Amino acid sequence: MRKGRVGAMPTPNVSYRITPASELDLDAVIELYVASTLGERRPVDDRARMEAMIRNANLIVTAWDGAQLVGISRALSDFAFATYLSDLAVRQSHQRLGIGRALIDRTQAAGGKAKLVLLAAPAAAEYYPRIGMTFEPRAYTLAHDQHTQG
Repeated sequence: MRKGRVGAMPTPNVSYRITPASELDLDAVIELYVASTLGERRPVDDRARMEAMIRNANLIVTAWDGAQLVGISRALSDFAFATYLSDLAVRQSHQRLGIGRALIDRTQAAGGKAKLVLLAAPAAAEYYPRIGMTFEPRAYTLAHDQHTQG
């Protein structure tokens, strides 16, 4: 749930669009992840896995400074109940300009009545409450090499 807006407005020369995965250049996406530090927590050295991550997302919002990809929101949505924002990456040179918030706003709007859900990276955990998102302590994860017990 969004409560309020704090911080800088997006730069006027940045444009946003919903981008089909087929229109994205995988090298540009990987370079953005690395330039945003999200690459530290994503398999950027595994092209096949990164390609699958992009191809299988059904809601991708991108931010462009001219021809340069400067931000991406990669999400999975049913467009009715839940939108899972899997990745939010903004190039470090373009951070603190409102681009991340604008990507979240556009992702939420594209998701219809769906609630936006995300797992915050440790370095970004303080960011989300500042832009009005509500902390949810009841999230759980199960890694690919873990199994349910019992």
